[in-house]
Amino acid sequence: MPYQGLRTPEAVPAWDQNVPGVLADNGHRAQRRRTAPRVRTDVLHRTFITSPNVGAVCIIEGVLANYRRLFAVPHVLSLLAWSLIARFYMPGQMIAVTFLVEGWTGSYALAGLVAGAFPLGAALVGPLRGRMADRGGTDRLVLTCAVVFSVGMLGLVLLPESLWWLSLPLALGTGLFGTPANQIVRSLWPRMTRGPERQAIYAAEATTQELLFVFSPILTAAVVAFAGARWAMVLLAVLALLGAAGFALALRRAGVAGPAPDDGDAEEVEQGPRRTLLRHPALVLLFLMCLLMISGVMGVDLVLVAWANELNAPQYVMVLASVWALGSLVGGAVAGGLRGRPRLVLRCFGSALGVAVLVPFVPPVTHLPTPLLVTPLLFLSGMALAPTLAAVMSRLGDLAPTRRRAEAFGWMATAMGVGGAVASPLSGGLIDLMGIAGGVLGAAVLILVAALLSPFVPVPRPEAAPEGETAEPAGDGPAVAQGALGPAPR
Repeated sequence: MPYQGLRTPEAVPAWDQNVPGVLADNGHRAQRRRTAPRVRTDVLHRTFITSPNVGAVCIIEGVLANYRRLFAVPHVLSLLAWSLIARFYMPGQMIAVTFLVEGWTGSYALAGLVAGAFPLGAALVGPLRGRMADRGGTDRLVLTCAVVFSVGMLGLVLLPESLWWLSLPLALGTGLFGTPANQIVRSLWPRMTRGPERQAIYAAEATTQELLFVFSPILTAAVVAFAGARWAMVLLAVLALLGAAGFALALRRAGVAGPAPDDGDAEEVEQGPRRTLLRHPALVLLFLMCLLMISGVMGVDLVLVAWANELNAPQYVMVLASVWALGSLVGGAVAGGLRGRPRLVLRCFGSALGVAVLVPFVPPVTHLPTPLLVTPLLFLSGMALAPTLAAVMSRLGDLAPTRRRAEAFGWMATAMGVGGAVASPLSGGLIDLMGIAGGVLGAAVLILVAALLSPFVPVPRPEAAPEGETAEPAGDGPAVAQGALGPAPR
């Protein structure tokens, strides 16, 4: 059922509850202050004494409380988990396809062309599948796409080596049916959560998605090494089908497989024929920001590969990429527990700065004895990544019309796909011209341009808080009605 703003179970503390007590002058431990008599004490029965670090303790408790409140919302945890399983195949797919086609042709260029056809197909139909999801029947949509996608993957596995050239149209057609779990689940969070919980779930999803980019390539590479690329493709096809089936069942159990209910906002009702979301400037700004940011992020990934390749030490790729992903995990986990609407502008400029500081420490500017010396900076750079992506997704969920959120996230998926396609040739050209530092500088410029656009994205009006709670701050930028962009300007 759609989230109605009801309070979460009483065992889950609110932001300002369970604040540590104050140590009395006689040295005795004061009793824990309880702002709401009905709320129980901490399940661990922890007590705290006054110290200079008491503020940090309060912040940590508030972060954990935000997540406890979030996952107390029915079905949120199962939907998040199954959506991640349904897209587990995505990061490892390029590795398996590259090894498979390169073994047929002996050309990494042709292998990259076939591997890039999968995300290109998904990008072409992102808005269309979003419109289908907005009409309801998302469980059937997910299952249908997963079955066709798995059949296409198995068809690629069974393709004779002499007919390798058929792999390109087959990959493009298979990519059209990639599981739309990401855009569907992101369109559901505004229906099921509100206020701090909504910010936390977008941050949690952006954070846990980083795990896919760590474990999926590792598992795929291991299967390729021990059993071959064909078996890796089979494994990814099976995982995609099982994950989609679980996600479809979770959608049905949560009762959110149908269209979004009308929230009664008259401003959101479109008059006349259905207009494209590209007529809304705020949404177009967010789509363009996604394209630029993903291009920058993918550019950094390619820089790490090129740096390790120049040193003839491919093992550095996994270390450097894992440290960057770990920083994103930590940053996203902390950001998801913070109260209030995320500051999109601040996070975007923080991401640009985090990439820019890497430029002086990579060749040819500086030749370090080992790339491992840059890992502390990589960790700090990654800390801004997941929070920024979470802020963008949250803002899109707030600004998109209620009955067209899946379509909006479909356009976001298309923008991300185009951004990934642009990143490869652009970063490669910069690396050829200016070395590793040129690739990092290009990635920083792309993210900086996205940050320069962020102040022009409007901020929705603060949500009405439930009785007894304080409304969340509006944040930066001009305010507009939440979920209601109104008629598109002429």
